Amino acid sequence: MKRFKTVFIVVAMGSMVFYGCKKGDLTQNPASLSQNVSQKVIKPESDNPGAVYVLSNSASGNEVLVFNRSSEGSLSVGQNFTTGGNGSGSGLGSQGSLILQENYLYAVNAGSNEVSVFRVNDDQLTLVDKASSHGIMPISVTVHGHLLYVVNTGGSGNISGFHISPDGHLAYLENSTRALSSDAAGPAEIHFNNQGTQLVVTEKNTNGISTYTLHSNGLTDNVVFHPAVGITPFGFAFNNQDQLFVTDAFGGAAGQSAVTSFQLSDDGNLSLIDGPVGTNQTSACWLAITNNGKYCYATNTGSASITGFSIHDGKLTRLNADGLTANTGTTPIDVSLSNNSKFLYNVNSTSHSITMFHVNEDGSLDALGNVGGLPASAVGIAAK
Repeated sequence: MKRFKTVFIVVAMGSMVFYGCKKGDLTQNPASLSQNVSQKVIKPESDNPGAVYVLSNSASGNEVLVFNRSSEGSLSVGQNFTTGGNGSGSGLGSQGSLILQENYLYAVNAGSNEVSVFRVNDDQLTLVDKASSHGIMPISVTVHGHLLYVVNTGGSGNISGFHISPDGHLAYLENSTRALSSDAAGPAEIHFNNQGTQLVVTEKNTNGISTYTLHSNGLTDNVVFHPAVGITPFGFAFNNQDQLFVTDAFGGAAGQSAVTSFQLSDDGNLSLIDGPVGTNQTSACWLAITNNGKYCYATNTGSASITGFSIHDGKLTRLNADGLTANTGTTPIDVSLSNNSKFLYNVNSTSHSITMFHVNEDGSLDALGNVGGLPASAVGIAAK
């Protein structure tokens, strides 16, 4: 059988243990969504309007919450759209629970073991399909071309693949379900590399990164496990050179979190480039990289901050010696950049808000205020 040189990497973290990357005080009764926008600090250069999406993750009915983005980066509350499934009602301990790919939005229903697909049309979402995740408690999805893979953290955990039709419908790929490296791997994220030839999943409990080789039929070989360099690998992203940047939460140890970079080869080998490079903050868990690959940002859940790094040939340099590039609301979790990387947004779990930033040419961040009123169960963020 003809093979593409595709590999999938998985890093594991327990579904119930968050190693300092938890959401904070969560309740089963989400507050009603209301707007609470603080005064903007600056007025950045203009940009085309867009949107920001957050997953309610409510156990009584999951929804995508839409926030309209102005040309200057500020957000206003839009509509809510049901996924047709249920959330978990509490933190997922993952990155990639909600992703935007071209004109489609993909969301996990962790409480009903499904993946939902929306067609995006300006500020409107149309539910196209909902499919079983072929596992228990899906927490992260990734898409490349007409392939979608999801990682399930419940039970013994697994990954499963789907074909995406031209109109957005999902069809399960028979025999695509593969085990993680351990029955208690505790995955954090699943992601294709840029070429769509490799898949990556971080595992928190095994403290490793796993890879799967992808074939032309969309199926993969069994998992190949790579020990992590840092401790508690969590969120990650690829730059334009398919270099992999992974946060290391270090079990929530105060001031010990870091980011590590790797080169992922076409045949699935993973080699260290740099790190772990410390954030000097606590519990770095979620990460985003600018489109030009010059900067990456890690949210430090335990110290209510964001650490920015400049990237050169895969090597990392903190933008600020103390690692404090920006302050956020309490307990920052998921983070996303707008499609042109001019604006950065993060979800704050304890204060149930979104913090807004303008990204400057030198990578520094200017605060634009915040929007409050998120449900206490909210997770995931995708921006355009």
